[in-house]
Amino acid sequence: AATLGRMDMQVGRDELVAHVAVIAAATPLPLNVDSERCFAETADGIAETVHLLADAGAAGFSIEDWNPATGSIDPIDVATERVRAAATAAAERGLVLTARCENHLHGVDDFDDTMARLRSYLAAGAEVLYAPRIWSAEQIGAVAALGAPVNVLLLPGGPTVEKLAARGARRISVGGSLANIAYGAVAATAQHLLANGTYDADAPFLDGDLKKAAFTTE
Repeated sequence: AATLGRMDMQVGRDELVAHVAVIAAATPLPLNVDSERCFAETADGIAETVHLLADAGAAGFSIEDWNPATGSIDPIDVATERVRAAATAAAERGLVLTARCENHLHGVDDFDDTMARLRSYLAAGAEVLYAPRIWSAEQIGAVAALGAPVNVLLLPGGPTVEKLAARGARRISVGGSLANIAYGAVAATAQHLLANGTYDADAPFLDGDLKKAAFTTE
């Protein structure tokens, strides 16, 4: 979304699939896709999205239970059936499915509900479990005890990768942080250029090879 100048969840499915195809063609690494709600409200629609992602070169994808149309988390039975539809299609195409519980990103700080949801999503066929913004040893350990790999969101100033791994995390996400840092550097440099008519060769976010690359004339 950021590369298109938009906020999260404002990109259409066709745009996402095209973007996935470009990235998949540019790297030999397995590509996991944040596919939001899979751009559909029906099981058939979810399956169609999964097949499109597979055709574009994705190795895995996620489905989440936040519904921006209602401004709320889906009821657990609705969310579970949506995970089941995604899991069925993922199994057909050999994609890894990550099921996301969005409670803690949207002010629902009910860890018991988060656990009930992740347990239900796992039973519905999810292969990786993810509840952004949980990071304590107790929370990660509880999710890991469900028996699936746990994805954890790495946050600035939060536990390090090493500490999260020790707590049971198997995969780390950074969300939009790297892109936001990059775009922040562009914005700061552009503001300096606008105000001073030159680049800031002493920008604090540029050092070593980054500074050499940014200010080379070759």
